[in-house]
Amino acid sequence: MGVLDSALNQNLLLGLFSFECHFARYGKGDFYKRHLDAFRGERNRMVSLVTYLNDGWLPDQGGQLLLYPEEHEAIKVTPELGTVVLFLSEEIPHEVLPAHRNRLGVAGWFRVNTTAVIDKVEPSR
Repeated sequence: MGVLDSALNQNLLLGLFSFECHFARYGKGDFYKRHLDAFRGERNRMVSLVTYLNDGWLPDQGGQLLLYPEEHEAIKVTPELGTVVLFLSEEIPHEVLPAHRNRLGVAGWFRVNTTAVIDKVEPSR
């Protein structure tokens, strides 16, 4: 376990077990409609992490992440180099606005072990 997932487990008692991630290159005009990061009917992704790798990104270039916390106004995050965002995968709907240039980032999910068998560990997907 790493420093971040250990701290999340100690402070939030989430039972995080593993981490999966991917590097993504999104083309000009790409976007994501509003969604949750958890799979329907499965409780495996607990915390979503996004790290942006876009040097010199300006707000008018689009590509912002919009987070919709319950009963609060949307939070807009510009995909600037070094920006890291963490949010609860099953509870925070979000979307990504169309970008006007290519966008780079790493998206990842801290997961829990959902296997009911004590001596079996669920593999990452």
